[in-house]
Amino acid sequence: MRAAYDAAARRFTGLLDELCVELTELRKAAEPGACPLKGAVARRMYAAVAPYAPDCFITPMAAVAGSVAEEILGAMLNAASLDQAYVNNGGDIALHLARGEHFSVGLMDRPDRDGVMRRIKVDADDPVRGIATSGRHGRSFSLGIADAVTVLAATAAQADAAATIIANAVDLPAHPAIVRQPANELQPDSDLGARLVTRNVGELSPAEISAALESGAECARQLFDRGLIEGAVLQLSGDMLVIGTKDIERQRSRPSVLENAVHA
Repeated sequence: MRAAYDAAARRFTGLLDELCVELTELRKAAEPGACPLKGAVARRMYAAVAPYAPDCFITPMAAVAGSVAEEILGAMLNAASLDQAYVNNGGDIALHLARGEHFSVGLMDRPDRDGVMRRIKVDADDPVRGIATSGRHGRSFSLGIADAVTVLAATAAQADAAATIIANAVDLPAHPAIVRQPANELQPDSDLGARLVTRNVGELSPAEISAALESGAECARQLFDRGLIEGAVLQLSGDMLVIGTKDIERQRSRPSVLENAVHA
């Protein structure tokens, strides 16, 4: 175990400097085609967001936390034989499970508050090895109004990118109770530029909450059907919508999409 921790520390040393070398490119919108980046982590970030590039604005920065978590986990596994290991980079988790192992994930209604409201169990034979959460209360800006969107995917980088996309889709465009501001007014070097990010959400009716969640859910269903995610949990104003997650019921096959709405 000590060897794994030491390897993690060694790999993290200088990792952010590596990314800074290519930061200008990492902040540019991803485009269909060949990846222009050089570093292993930077290329992982680009690969995670590339599936979304033809349809929407997204930069490799949308997958930075998950990609870094994957890199650190890889260093640990190269240094030691581990039955179970995870790297949690601010809520974006890269996971390793040997045969027979499992991992329990706690979900909070908001990432900026304490308390676990639900748990998801990931087994070794599940395809999930990455978990990520995005929303307007997180460390990064969001174009949507979700309190939290947690995604299960094959890798942490893929989960990170997908959580960003789905959280942006939980929205009520032009709603008067939603306060937005250009990202570059809040952070001059933001990769989002002048795009409007959510600063505050006022009182919403039950029908409006349902409509916003359904908008995000439709996005999540599409990603699930494309094989980009294994499940998602969307949360807004105390309501929760679950798409395709195995904690409710093990999936028999991808076309049999399980879905359940729970009022928390």
